[in-house]
Amino acid sequence: MSPRTVLVTGEGSAAVAAATALHSAGQGRRTLLLAADDPHRTLDDLLGARLTDAPAPYAERLAVARIDEQAALRSALDGFGARIAPALDLIGAEPLDPEELTPLPGTRQLALLRALRSADADTVVVAGPPPAELLAILALPEQLDRYLDRLLPEQRQAARALRPLLAALAGVPMPADWLFEARAAASAALAEARAVVEAPGTSVRLVVDADAHGAGELRRIRAGLALHGRRLDSVVAHRVLPAAAASSPDPWLARRAARQNERLTELAAELGGVPLLTAEWPEVALEEIAGQLYAAGEPEPGEAPEPWVEDRLAADGLLVWHLALPGADRAGLELVRRGDELVVGAGGYRRLLPLPSALRRCTVSGAGLTGGVLSVRFAPDPALWPRG
Repeated sequence: MSPRTVLVTGEGSAAVAAATALHSAGQGRRTLLLAADDPHRTLDDLLGARLTDAPAPYAERLAVARIDEQAALRSALDGFGARIAPALDLIGAEPLDPEELTPLPGTRQLALLRALRSADADTVVVAGPPPAELLAILALPEQLDRYLDRLLPEQRQAARALRPLLAALAGVPMPADWLFEARAAASAALAEARAVVEAPGTSVRLVVDADAHGAGELRRIRAGLALHGRRLDSVVAHRVLPAAAASSPDPWLARRAARQNERLTELAAELGGVPLLTAEWPEVALEEIAGQLYAAGEPEPGEAPEPWVEDRLAADGLLVWHLALPGADRAGLELVRRGDELVVGAGGYRRLLPLPSALRRCTVSGAGLTGGVLSVRFAPDPALWPRG
């Protein structure tokens, strides 16, 4: 069985995540349910159990846990005390005791990435943070990896053996060994996190209210996910009225059911090929929610949206770089060429994408957004393009 990681986000994500985990365990997969953003312990109330940072059995083949930011921070700082002690002594500062440490901004995001790369299960279901924060977390390993390469490139590792000679020649101190070691450890951790986040079995499941979802917000979320190459496997509309409500003798209930059906029809059309799942209202047992959602089977992760190049040299003398951005709005689009990269922004999200080698020898001649696909036209630069 291929590993699966399902990141559930949006209003009502706790109930949908719990139902999804129960369904996965019922299909015979070892499943871990993680509460990643649940300050009021909604998941605890739904399950009738108190979750801790240690996975605990809940049902057959199902374990449950919550991410402990405090423990994650202590683990991240563990081992650095001895290294930073000389610097603290130099400025007369006193190190903090473990009991004094409190989670810092960004701790929760790093804690989720750490939990994902260390999870031991066939399926990991995460009751995640709101969509914008989840997307920022999923983009974090790539961004940090980029910063690490710029601040301390891998090539500088070779300077370690020549450090005394270089220091004597340049007259400046070289970085200490622990800095190189920390860089190597961070690089390895980021590689593991990226392997999970970018794995074929990792996808996002978005939960929306059947009555209150906004089409504009949904489009921006879809565009942000596509920009960062993340899979949206389905959208779950919860609090759906029973089918019988449309023919209710109560005119208010019948009108509400009719409006809701119209909204769901529009939502399905907006999503195109992305499955729309529904769970009825009022909320029922988690097993029943799972039955409503996955009666026809659980959605597949699908293909990750990645850029591709169209060769139109023979016909138009152009190479066209395409990127699917479903839901993107032309007014909110940002596009800048920066050396060998394209800076693409959509709906408040931004990513730097490396260009293929052929496009690096071209100049941008135009761009357009049609049918949810961004297309950038490149013309070969005569000074750089091979002749013949």
